[in-house]
Amino acid sequence: MRSDEETKRIVFEAARHAFAVDGYAATSTEELARRAGISTKTLYRLFPGKAALFEAMCADRLERLLSDVNLQANDAVDIETGMGAALLACADLALDPEVVALQRMVLQESAAFPDLAANFYKNGISRTAIALAGWLRAQVKKKLITIDDVDEAAGMLIGMVASAPQRAAIYGGKPLPTCKDIERRARTCAAIFLDGCRPRAP
Repeated sequence: MRSDEETKRIVFEAARHAFAVDGYAATSTEELARRAGISTKTLYRLFPGKAALFEAMCADRLERLLSDVNLQANDAVDIETGMGAALLACADLALDPEVVALQRMVLQESAAFPDLAANFYKNGISRTAIALAGWLRAQVKKKLITIDDVDEAAGMLIGMVASAPQRAAIYGGKPLPTCKDIERRARTCAAIFLDGCRPRAP
């Protein structure tokens, strides 16, 4: 006998593939149960409906990805290196192929199912910004940077490091940047944020 947690993992895996291939609206709970190898009765016992399953699936996947995002302040590195590493962690999450695929599906289905977008934002996008704001707040306390509104700054930074490549992939059909490209982008964004881009006076 499988535990409920193990069964949920199997359902999440089946749901990810089904939603990615067929879309949210076209995927029935019966199809999800069949793909997971369980009865619809078991599926409904674990999840009240398809919307609850989608929310739980997103939360589970993003939780796993977020657990790998280390934004702990490291006193052994300078602020430029630390900010570059923090932005790289956020960009790696935002530009993960599975996260981008989920975002593409949410955008396609959001008009008919507005709760999908709200849940994706709550479970993913906002949590990444909160984590980065916490890192920025720690740097402010150490007097390494001065920011009036760390939450606003976190949103600006994530937009700068990840939004353009995301849009290019979702709307323009462009490939996602390579790991090397993401690293370079994170370093550039950190430098622009910390130093600006006006030429220094001689």
